[in-house]
Amino acid sequence: MCVNLSLTLMLLFLSGAVCSEWKVEYHQQHICAVKGSSVVIPCSFYYPENLQVKKVMWGDKRAHISDGPFIFESEMNETDTRFQYIGDKKHNCSFEIHNVEHNDAGKYIFRFITDTEKGKWTGPAGSTLKVVDLNDLMTRPHENRATKEGDSVNLTCINGCDSDHLSSAFTWFKNGEPKNEGPVLYLSNMNPTDSGNYSCSLKTHTGTASRVININVEYAPKNTSVSGRPLMEVEAGTNITLICSSHANPPVDYTWLRLNESHVLDVGHQPELFTADGGQYFCSAANKHGSQYSSVVTVKIKERWPSFNRDVLIITLSVAVLLIVITAVTVIKLKTRPRAEETNCEEDSEDADYVNMPDFCTKQSQQRSQGRSKKKRTRAEETNCEEDREDAVYANMTLMKKQSKGRRQGEGATGSSRQTPTMMRKV
Repeated sequence: MCVNLSLTLMLLFLSGAVCSEWKVEYHQQHICAVKGSSVVIPCSFYYPENLQVKKVMWGDKRAHISDGPFIFESEMNETDTRFQYIGDKKHNCSFEIHNVEHNDAGKYIFRFITDTEKGKWTGPAGSTLKVVDLNDLMTRPHENRATKEGDSVNLTCINGCDSDHLSSAFTWFKNGEPKNEGPVLYLSNMNPTDSGNYSCSLKTHTGTASRVININVEYAPKNTSVSGRPLMEVEAGTNITLICSSHANPPVDYTWLRLNESHVLDVGHQPELFTADGGQYFCSAANKHGSQYSSVVTVKIKERWPSFNRDVLIITLSVAVLLIVITAVTVIKLKTRPRAEETNCEEDSEDADYVNMPDFCTKQSQQRSQGRSKKKRTRAEETNCEEDREDAVYANMTLMKKQSKGRRQGEGATGSSRQTPTMMRKV
């Protein structure tokens, strides 16, 4: 102990002499540091020159002045890398604390031990550390309302350790990226791109971030437009989705409108409109700062029936033409075929007359001659033969007329009648 009030005045000189040889000097008894920064406690110590320092120690408010526990001891492995001895074992006893926390605040003392049994000394005065936060402040013209497009604000960074003769250097960040340097950041005539999270730090210690100030620039709707999915022209019966989009802050309320002759109809209040009706549509986007209309779009509906009727007409005409062709070919064949058959029929009839008639008479004569004993025929028999021949001719003619009439009716012959074979002349 450098000062002992129990000592008498007679020992003051002697005490002063001793203290001049054993001493610890704290160059700053009061130190202020910003949370997150690094701070150095400058220190010097003295002892008789014939001694040698073996051990140095630093203790905080929790340590006993001589017994500890100590947050740093040179003869022990360091347990907390935040505490670093940057002095030596001669006269410099400076100590550094990294990434300062609020619970680091308090008094710090230095103690050293030399190579003699009683050569130990502690500097009881110590240095007291104060830890503060880095603060920031936003000032704006209208404190009671939200920040609007066109407004201006000032952001100020404040270090509680600064004084009239001490001013820190600061860096401003937006969304974690460096933006500007200096204690004050001016944002004038703001627009939506100025929205973001702002903070400041000491220029020499970027880990000393202040609290985050969120700036949200509000604005009226912009770039309001309508798009269609899939297209603005669809088949009848197909639904189309119209989408209204707009940039705004805060979000907008949507209204869908349809032009109906001279009227405007309210047809929806969602960002999307589902419709199967053609016509002209547009939308409105509105928030507390204003509103905006989109341009008018036209939805066209393709009719299915015109194309269907055209296809049916083409098929019908094709079938009709085909039927006409088939009918014409059939008529031509029918006109040609009966003449050939009738001609053959006439020839066959004539042949039949000339052939059948003698055979018939011959058979009749043979039958009659078998009943007579005389082979010579009489005149009466010849007369009967003539009559029989005439009957046969008329019978054949009647049969041929019936056959010819049946053919004309079955084959659809035209109105021209054919004359019966000219067998009467041959008879």
